[in-house]
Formats: sequence, structure tokens, C-alpha cells
Amino acid sequence: MGKKVAGTVYAKIDGGQATVTGGVECPLSDVKRESVAPGFYKEEDLVPYVKLTCVNDPDLPKKQIMAATNSTVTVEYGNGDVYVLSGAYVVGEPSAKADDGTIDFEWNGTKGVWQ
Repeated sequence: MGKKVAGTVYAKIDGGQATVTGGVECPLSDVKRESVAPGFYKEEDLVPYVKLTCVNDPDLPKKQIMAATNSTVTVEYGNGDVYVLSGAYVVGEPSAKADDGTIDFEWNGTKGVWQ
């Protein structure tokens, strides 16, 4: 029997639905490990994030998304995995692309949890 591992992704920003067209990326860990010698490593905290490409829908509250500094971004993958980013705010320089009608967003936040 086959298992679904990819497919339609759903994203909600503060309860509003975004139509995702491209990839969605969420980190699997909240730390980065690096070996310093065989059997010894150091850990560095990573900032939780969500990156996605969505349709530039006229109903998408772009001003609200850009101004928010304490959002909740929930991503549901096609295989049923769910990632919730809280305390989220947009980083970088998102821009609306006229050629394909999309926007690339990246949020950083205070806590990211796989459910």
C-alpha cells in the first residue's frame, strides 16, 4: 500500500487561509549541531521559521500580515504533518510578482512546534 507524503499544503495566518502555490519550508529542529571533535559537539539555537509562496489574492490581508509582530502561522502538509509558528513576524523583503501572481513570505517567530 502506498503512503501519501506530498500534495496540497494548507497555510493559515492568524486564522485566515492563504492559497499556497509553491513550496513550504519549516525546520525539523530548533537547534543546529556541529562536531568539534570525534564524539563532541556544540549546539546553537535556531530561529523557528516558515517560508512559503502563496497566491496574491485580492482578499489576502497583505497590510495586516506585514504589520503584525505576534502572528500564528499554521502549516498543514499533504501527509498530515502540522507545524505551528507562534510569535511570528515577516522578515526579509516580500514582493508581489506580477508575472505569476505570487508572493514569497518568510516568517520568523518565538516558538515552532510540530504537532
